Amino acid sequence: MERILLVTNATAGTNDQKAVDEALAVLEEHADVRVVATSDAHQLHEVLAGRDGRDVVVAGGDGSLHAVVGALLDSGDLGGPTLGLIPLGTGNDFARGVDIPLLPAEAAAVIMDGRAVKIDILFDGEGGVVVNAVHVGVGAEAGRAAEPWKWLGKIGYVVGALRAGLKSQGHRMRVVADDTVLADGRRRVFQVGIANGPNIGGGTKLSPDADPTDGSIDVLVSFSKSRRDRILYGVHLKRGTHEERHDVRTVRASRVSVSGDGFWCNADGELSGPITAREWRVQPDAFSMRLPTPAQENLAE
Repeated sequence: MERILLVTNATAGTNDQKAVDEALAVLEEHADVRVVATSDAHQLHEVLAGRDGRDVVVAGGDGSLHAVVGALLDSGDLGGPTLGLIPLGTGNDFARGVDIPLLPAEAAAVIMDGRAVKIDILFDGEGGVVVNAVHVGVGAEAGRAAEPWKWLGKIGYVVGALRAGLKSQGHRMRVVADDTVLADGRRRVFQVGIANGPNIGGGTKLSPDADPTDGSIDVLVSFSKSRRDRILYGVHLKRGTHEERHDVRTVRASRVSVSGDGFWCNADGELSGPITAREWRVQPDAFSMRLPTPAQENLAE
């Protein structure tokens, strides 16, 4: 990366600006960097359309990366630039899943010295794109419940997850992964995970083996029904042992469809719903991104 367009959030606070400055100090040692702050989707599309051959570095969280990938896709330019990420979000789940350091200067070092890797994305049937993960059911309900507590950061999501986990009765859904019926619509489904990357909610490994470079979707369906089972599912999820439970099914696929009574989706932190049907398909090797080399990963450990 010799010429970089660094895209920041125009509404970022003081702490985020300090982090951007720390990353910028590293990037400018090696590259010609143009910094542009955007505040809405229209500005973002204009900025990316005028990148003039520069690679693109996103300073933000999962939502910011999602927005940039979506805008490049809309313009037919997703395969053009190599992307980099300076994680500034609350959860930074995509960054965690691909081992991008959360410290700004270290993330900038990966952008300059890391390896270029092809990253998969998921398309839904409505023209939307997913970079990290979609979750349906209690995960999306947790996001809705967390809205009033967003000012608490990651703790706000924990509050939302606890409230949703205790209140949710699940939904009658049909879930089909490729040609495998995981849920036939007769049983209530507590959660569906459709994962490109492993993490949601600030580091919770919903699909621990998900890899956004392997050309597949990791699918999880939880049927936890009683309050006791829902609580135990949450405990096992925290421990990373939830896939071993009797009421959880997992599979890998290239496409996944979910249908049923009105449910909400959380895709890369963006809530939508209630909807009655949606399908996602994987697009392997959709864009190129700078990720840590094995040596950088070992250094971080």
